[in-house]
Amino acid sequence: MKTLRNALIGVALLGVCAAVLLWFLPARWVTPWIEPQLHGLRLQQVHGSLWNGQADAIGALDGKRLGHLQWRLSRRALLGQLHLQLEFGGPGLTVSGTTQRLPDGRIEARDLSVHARLAALDQRIATPWGNPAGELQVTASRVVLQGGWPLELQAQGQWRDASMHTGDGDVALGELQLQAQAEGGVIRAQWHDDGRGPLLATGELQLSPLGWRLDASLRARQTDPALQHWLARLGPVSEDGSVHIQQSGGLAGSPPTTDKGAMQP
Repeated sequence: MKTLRNALIGVALLGVCAAVLLWFLPARWVTPWIEPQLHGLRLQQVHGSLWNGQADAIGALDGKRLGHLQWRLSRRALLGQLHLQLEFGGPGLTVSGTTQRLPDGRIEARDLSVHARLAALDQRIATPWGNPAGELQVTASRVVLQGGWPLELQAQGQWRDASMHTGDGDVALGELQLQAQAEGGVIRAQWHDDGRGPLLATGELQLSPLGWRLDASLRARQTDPALQHWLARLGPVSEDGSVHIQQSGGLAGSPPTTDKGAMQP
């Protein structure tokens, strides 16, 4: 009987020690298990705990330093309830928000904020129309992801001091306002200018895993040879100086449209 009691006490002490260890688990102890899930990224100078920690440096495969990361992970994760708060800061890019796993396995993100100085990004964004520059600020109150694709989305943003760097020089576009929604896996994004810049712009983009469709109208507000030359590269110029862009692609040619606010052909 005494032996059984001692064994039970020993098991209880081990359980307490394990619980204390998990409660204050140093983040650097679990880094080797986390890094294989980061697709080549390396967490460096890690300190704090698994639940409230920081990596002072995040390195890429080529050795470049991408930025730093702070996180707060709810201890409810021990019960299978993932709730994670992240803050990332790097050259030209800051990202913050909270995520949690829903009971059906989908991932929900809330209060997302992304601020990017496009010209300062380590990897410049290349498009057929030039390299975008300026400051991009995007916030999303709620995003629901399944397999990495947004099923639900509510977001808005501003592209301040927008411009395109081309082989002929920089083309100033002014400030653009952005909005995006997703329902049933179909994303609808709209944008327009602020009414004061050199470019009058309206547009809408729909996309889904099956296809995409773009409808936009652009026109210079004043005589700007660089802007007018850039617009002429995008498509035929109408008599009023505007350029209309209508393109689509993908497996289905265009994504399924929603009844509310569907784009007209």
